[in-house]
Amino acid sequence: MHHREHQQQFWISGGSLLLRKASSGFGLLNRNRDDGTKMLKWDFKVEAFWNDSRPTVVELEAINDCDHFDQILRHAQEQSQPIIIDWMAAWCRKCIYLKPKLEKLAAEYDTKVKFYYVDVNKVPQALVKRGNISKMPTIQIWKDGEFKAEVIGGHQAWLVLDEASVLVIFSNHSI
Repeated sequence: MHHREHQQQFWISGGSLLLRKASSGFGLLNRNRDDGTKMLKWDFKVEAFWNDSRPTVVELEAINDCDHFDQILRHAQEQSQPIIIDWMAAWCRKCIYLKPKLEKLAAEYDTKVKFYYVDVNKVPQALVKRGNISKMPTIQIWKDGEFKAEVIGGHQAWLVLDEASVLVIFSNHSI
C-alpha cells in the first residue's frame, strides 16, 4: 500500500498518470558513470489508468428515408458536428466487411463525428438519388448540412477504410 507522500497523480484527457515513488524517491538522482562523469536520471515509475468506459465499437445508426436524413443533417448542423454516411447494400461483400471496421472508427471519434449507414435496398430511391450514389460502398462526409467529400469503394477494402479514416481525421477541419 502506498501512502499519499509517496505518490502523485496527474489527470490528463480520458485518464490519469500515477507517479509512484521508486526505490530511492522522486526526482533526479546523481549517478556516477564508469568514466567518472555524473549522470542525472529521473527515478520514478509511471502507471497509466485509462478510462475503460469508452466503447470499442459504436454501432452505426440507420437512415431510413429522406425526412430522417434531413433531421440528421439539421441536428448535425446545430451541433457543428460532421457526419459520415456509409451507403451500402446487404448483398455487397465489401460493405459487409467494412461496416464493423467503420464501427471501430466510430468508437475512436465517438464525440467528434457521428456515423450512419444507409442500406440502399431498404430505403426509398429518392434518398439514394439525393446521395448521388452509383456504387457501393460509398462513404460520404457531410458538414454544415452539405456534402463535402466521398470515398467510393471500387478498390480494395483496406484502401477504402484508409481513405475513410483520412476523411474522419480532416472532418473537423475545413474540407
